[in-house]
Amino acid sequence: MFFTGKSDLKLPQERFSVTYKVQGDEKEAYRKAQDICIEQTVEFPEDVVPEGIIKDNIVGKIESFNKLEEGVFQVNISYPEDATAYELTQLINVIFGNTSIKPGVRVEKVNLSEKITDSFKGPRFGIKGIRKLLNVPKRPLLFTALKPMGVSAEELSHIAYEFAVGGIDIIKDDHGLTNQPFCPYEKRVKLCSEAVKRANDKTGRNTIYVPNITAPAGEILDRARIAKKFGAGGVLIAPGLTGFDAMRQVADDGSIALPVISHPAFQGSFVLGNEGISHKVLFGDIARISGADATIYPNFLGRFSFSREECVGVSKNCKKEFGKLKSVLPCPSGGMNLENIPESYKAYGDDVAFLIGGGLFRKGHSMADTCKYFKDLVENLI
Repeated sequence: MFFTGKSDLKLPQERFSVTYKVQGDEKEAYRKAQDICIEQTVEFPEDVVPEGIIKDNIVGKIESFNKLEEGVFQVNISYPEDATAYELTQLINVIFGNTSIKPGVRVEKVNLSEKITDSFKGPRFGIKGIRKLLNVPKRPLLFTALKPMGVSAEELSHIAYEFAVGGIDIIKDDHGLTNQPFCPYEKRVKLCSEAVKRANDKTGRNTIYVPNITAPAGEILDRARIAKKFGAGGVLIAPGLTGFDAMRQVADDGSIALPVISHPAFQGSFVLGNEGISHKVLFGDIARISGADATIYPNFLGRFSFSREECVGVSKNCKKEFGKLKSVLPCPSGGMNLENIPESYKAYGDDVAFLIGGGLFRKGHSMADTCKYFKDLVENLI
C-alpha cells in the first residue's frame, strides 16, 4: 500500500452537487451512482481508495437516490468545491468528465455553490446590458444572420444594411462564415460594420453587427480585437468547437468588452437522447458561467427536435438567480419563420431574441420591408 492515510491537509467541508438521471434496475442504477462518485473525482480502484481525507472528503457522495419511473432513477451527488480548482475546465470535468463516456447517465441539474459562481465573471452585459446597448427596454429583440455561405463580403454588407434599415436589432454572421477565401474575415467585418453604422445614422437606432470569431485557438482573440477595431457590436463564438474556456477568455478580456453570443454548433449530441447533458444545463448554466451574454439554441417550432419543455427550460435557466452572475439572453432559432413568432412569444415572453435567418428571405418583398414586417409583428404582441 502506497498511502498511509495520514495527512495534515485540512480540506473545507463546502460542497456542490450535480443531479443525474441514471438508467437501470435499482441495483444497477445505484452501482452506477457509486461509480460516478469515484469516476468524477479520484478515478481510482474503489477497494484501494485511501481512508481518511480522500475517502471522506474528495470522493463524491450520494446525497439522494430516487426512482423516477421503471428503469430510471434520479441521483444527487455532491463534490468538494476545491476539486474544481475554481477553473471552468475542471468544473466541467468534475460535473461530467469521464462519466460522459459511459452509457445510461445524463446530467439533469447543477447546484453550484456561491463560492464557485463567484469565481467566474460570467456575462459582461447580460439581458439588461444588451437592452441598454440597443436602446430597446422591453420588447423581444429581433435577431438575424447573414447568409448564405458563398456570398461575397460586399453583398453581405448590402444585406446587413437592409436588415438594419428594416429594424433588426442584432445581425450576426452565419456560423459557417469564418475566413474563407471568397469572404475574408477582416474585409467582411469592416464592410458589414460600416454598413450597419450607415443604417444606424439613417434610422437613429442602435443595431449591432456580430461577426463570427470561431477560429483556431491562437486566432480567436485576434479576431475579436479586429471586430472591436472596426466597430462591431459584439462577437459570435461556437464553444462546442473552440472550447468553453475560450469563450470565457473572450468575455473576460477588458480590451474587447463586447457582448458575447454563444452558438450551439457541435453541441447537439451533448443533449440528444437519454444520456449527455440536459438542454437547460448546457445552453443555460454552462453558457452563462462561460461568459455568454446571449445563448442561441434550436427552438421547438424550428427544424430541430427540441421540445417546448426543453426550450422553455433553457430560457428559465438563463434568467434564474445564479450567484452574482448576470442573466443570459435566450435566442431560440433554427428554422424559425415569421409564422412561429406568436406561439414562441407565448412560451418565452419579452426577454428573448427571436433569431430568424433564412426565413426572412422567403417573404417575397424587399429585405428591409420584410424586416419591418417582423418588427411590427413583434411590437403588436406586447
